[in-house]
Order: sequence, then C-alpha cells, then structure tokens
Amino acid sequence: MAHTSVDEHIAHVRTLLAGAFGGTESVILREALGRTTASAILSPVDLPLFRNSQMDGFAVNTADLADGVTLPIVGEIPAKPMTPAPLERGTTVRIMTGAVVPDGADAIIPVEDTTVTDAVVTIHRGRRSGEFVRDRGSDVHEGDELLPARQQLGSRHLAVLAAAGIGHLDVLAKPRVAVITSGAELIGPGEAPALGQVFDANGTAVIAAVEAAGGSVTYAARVTDDVDLMLAALEAAADVSDVIVTSGGISMGDYEVVREALEPRGARVGHIAMQPGGPQATAVFEGTPVLCFPGNPVSTQISFEVFLAPILREAAGLAPAVRVVHRLEHLVDSVPGKRQFLRGRALPGGRVEIVSGPGSHLVAGLAASDVLVDVPEDVTELQEGDAVECWIL
Repeated sequence: MAHTSVDEHIAHVRTLLAGAFGGTESVILREALGRTTASAILSPVDLPLFRNSQMDGFAVNTADLADGVTLPIVGEIPAKPMTPAPLERGTTVRIMTGAVVPDGADAIIPVEDTTVTDAVVTIHRGRRSGEFVRDRGSDVHEGDELLPARQQLGSRHLAVLAAAGIGHLDVLAKPRVAVITSGAELIGPGEAPALGQVFDANGTAVIAAVEAAGGSVTYAARVTDDVDLMLAALEAAADVSDVIVTSGGISMGDYEVVREALEPRGARVGHIAMQPGGPQATAVFEGTPVLCFPGNPVSTQISFEVFLAPILREAAGLAPAVRVVHRLEHLVDSVPGKRQFLRGRALPGGRVEIVSGPGSHLVAGLAASDVLVDVPEDVTELQEGDAVECWIL
C-alpha cells in the first residue's frame, strides 16, 4: 500500500464497507429527532381533523350579514371535544380558536371586528363565505405524503407527524461502530498520569465523531500492547458492530499491537500519501471490516473525517459534510508528494488562515480550527489569495 493516494484509499475503504450498513428500525416519535425516514410517510388522517375556527370570534352564516348588522348571541363553543348544535339562521355563537365550527356557519367574525352589547353583537362589515374557517383536509388529505423517504428529521418534521397522530415510524438503522484505542501508555481523562502516560483523547474523539456522523457506538475499549487482549477486544467488537475502528498500533516499530494482531489475518498495512494520517491499515476480522487509524490524535481525527465520516453519514441518511472554497490569508508551504489537510479558521470575506502547524500531536490547534484546508499532493506552495478547498468541521 506504499504510495497509495488518498483517493485510492477512499475507494478501497468504500469497497471494504460496501454492504456493511443497512436495514431499518422502528422508533418512537420523541426519539426520532435527527434520524432519517426509511420510506415516504403518508398521512393516516385529514389535517385539520375537522372544520375549526381560525380566530376567537363569532360563527355566522354570511347570508345573514350586512354592514352594521346586529345578531343575537345564542351560545358559545369552546375549543374542546364536543359536537355543537347547528347554527340557526339570524343568530350567532361565540367561538374560540380551534373550536369546531357548527353546521350552518360558513365564516368567523374576529372579535376585534365586532361590538358586543349584552347578548347581541354588532358586526361592522360583511364577510365572504369561508373566511377564518379551517376546512377539514385543507392542509393534508388522508393518504397524502407527509414526508419523503430519506428525510432527516428536524423539529418541524416531528410536528407534522405528531399532528397526524403518528407515534412510531421506520427510520434508517444507525451504522454500528466499535471503537478500540490501543497503547500501554494510555489512561482515561480524569486519571492521574505517571511519567510516560498520556490521556486517551482518541477514544473520546472517535466516539463523538461516530455519533456526529449518524452512527451508534456499540462497543468501546482501551487495550494495552497485548495481542491476546487486542484479539479479545476485536472478537467482542465484531459480535456487535458493522465496522470496527482502531487507533494506534500500526506503525513499523515494536509493540504495534493492532498490526501484530491483524497482519497475520490478512490485514493490509501501509502508507498513504497524506499528512497527517499517513499510516493506515484495513482488515476483516470474523467477517467485520476493520479500519485502523494511526494513534496520534490529530491523525486519528483527520483520518476519520477523510475515510469514514462520509460513508457513515451516507448510510445514516445525513447530508454530506459541506466543502467550500476560500482564499488563503497568507503563503503556505506544503510537503512534496503528500496531500495535506491543514487546520484552518474561516475569516470574513471568504478567506481562511492556517491556525496550527502540521504536527499530528497538535490537538489544541485542531480544536482552534473550523475547517481543514485540502492541499493537493502535487502542490508545494500556495500564495496569499490562492483559492483552496476547505472541509467544514
């Protein structure tokens, strides 16, 4: 895999993961935010469900109206379950917003267009039939499409489903991802480090990245440099996941536990022409594809964004991440023969500045960025004002 380009490795990963994800699941409505519809959803009812008033006011028959007409008020219809008596000609009833419009009434006169004295109301001008009346089915008819297939659900989509009485719906199943970080030096955030120990940033970062890309983390572990422990973690992960992500342990030195566990089982280990994130490996373990990212935190996170996040988003039905073109704020040098993903910050006016050096350990620089500046492998220098493609983080 030496000298493999980024695009070639993307294609390889896509082939490896082809068919890994799929299926649907039923969720209750209140848990559907952010999920994606598996198929078009049709309305089981008319909306509105019944003819109702758009205003607080008076229900009338417009044939009785003339400028300055006075009608007796013979009742009241609140917004609650009830079947109101038909409206008799030459009379009116008070009605509240959302209340059932009685048979015989064809318009609502808003309160502000009337004067009430005792039990009679003076209506100051005539009205057309249908004014301020919401007819049954005027929004949606039974059988109409409420939402299309592969619609990512926001609050407005949940509102229409709730209005139609839909309490459960089928959505695309979330990709199931296992996350394994490796290294004898790793400890969890919050623990007290001894000399030579480092906090495991990758476990936190990759789990969050999976969820942000629409996936579900079904297994997570931190493993020392012990091959048997790594194999046990991989076995547990393969039982509950569609894809396994590892970080660390794939370089060419000693104590590279992921490579030692997977290379004898056919893992493809090598180097990609990119920085950061050059070391990469892929494998299949007990039928489950494995993506092995390098252990430096920036390398891991950028590898995830480049190779796995787009596939997860697609499988979960989410929109692709946004890529835009900005102009450089200053000169940039790039490593020959390597596609660089520089950490940048978007500026007003469509410009971008680089906020961190190229080091794969510079996690604060990545945190300070909001874009990755994609520099092609055949480019060694960019001038101030040059256009660059930026991946929005």
